[in-house]
Amino acid sequence: MRILYFDATAGIAGDMTVAVLLDLGVPLTHLNNELGRLGLPHEAFVLSDEQVQRGGMTGRHFVVHLPHQHGHHRHDHHDHRSYADIRQMIAASSLAGRVKDLSQQIFMQLAEAEAKAHQVAVDQVQFHEVGAVDSIVDIVGTAIGLDWLKVDRVYCSAVPLGGGFVQTAHGRLPVPAPATAELLKGLAVHADCGAGERVTPTGAAILAALAEPVTNMPHMIISQVGHGAGSRDFADVPNILRGFLGELPEQADHETILELSCNLDDVTPEQLGYTMEQLFAAGALDVWHTPIQMKKQRPGQMLSLLCRPEQKDRMVQLVMKETGTLGVRLQQMQRLVQQRRIEVCQTSLGTVRFKISQQGSKPEYEDCCRIARERGLALRKVQQIVRREYCHER
Repeated sequence: MRILYFDATAGIAGDMTVAVLLDLGVPLTHLNNELGRLGLPHEAFVLSDEQVQRGGMTGRHFVVHLPHQHGHHRHDHHDHRSYADIRQMIAASSLAGRVKDLSQQIFMQLAEAEAKAHQVAVDQVQFHEVGAVDSIVDIVGTAIGLDWLKVDRVYCSAVPLGGGFVQTAHGRLPVPAPATAELLKGLAVHADCGAGERVTPTGAAILAALAEPVTNMPHMIISQVGHGAGSRDFADVPNILRGFLGELPEQADHETILELSCNLDDVTPEQLGYTMEQLFAAGALDVWHTPIQMKKQRPGQMLSLLCRPEQKDRMVQLVMKETGTLGVRLQQMQRLVQQRRIEVCQTSLGTVRFKISQQGSKPEYEDCCRIARERGLALRKVQQIVRREYCHER
């Protein structure tokens, strides 16, 4: 599986994202040719890129030249378009199906965020900064680049909130602007940065639509690193977005899981054991408890469990119900899971399931326990016999 990890700790914008993809190998001519499929007037824009310095780092800077720019900021002139207009333009284009889908996902995120921020219906949203030709190029260009690179999955780091104020078509707004703040829901953020707009609405929409936020860079085999430079040069950090392109290790599947935990000092061993049984029955991937020393020198237990993101609410509800705790800690993490399959083997002691992976084979514990109880044998003896017979058959 090919993955792309965005290190956006310094920020992200649409032009920076396209610049990263160009730096990773997407030809500018391919980008220009594919954007021509949108049906915009041929003279609507001219694309260029160059290597620039940002705070001691070198990165690629992507520029959309508009006929009416005359040296002004890239958003001084706006082609106002409604969400319905943009949606129709993409749908009617001759772009590849995946490029259309990715572009529509990003614009849908933007439209819903703008609608909520300004209290209007989604189809009535009028894009200003986002509706400009250069921002349409940024969004569709991102989709074109991801498709060309054959990226299967996108991950992103925590992004900076920024600070201060920004001038928009809706007036002077605090950073992050309302629509951007809405788009940042569900993404990891940090405040370890200076003032200024570090994440633009377009950049936030790209991450909200396509990326999975992670607290740590996923385990991967890196093949290329791209650097996309922003338009501004910040004093505190290099205004650079980095993209790490690579593959997940073939022998493992990569997945996001959650670790939930809480400290307990007023539950009995029976209550703790029952809680663990209930969590396993509800589908927890693993549950354990660890002896700890708590405040006021009281001994206690830390109850921990692993679950999938969609199980979070159910697991938190169960922990609070059974233990009476007032709070549950949550940490998102990535894990690599060895690819495996189950084989059923007929042994002299009975039917036993074997878990098979590249690391070898292992009889299922529950099957061995069942046979040990039925035949009055020691568990380790059962495991030795079925392992020997399985290996002999192979």
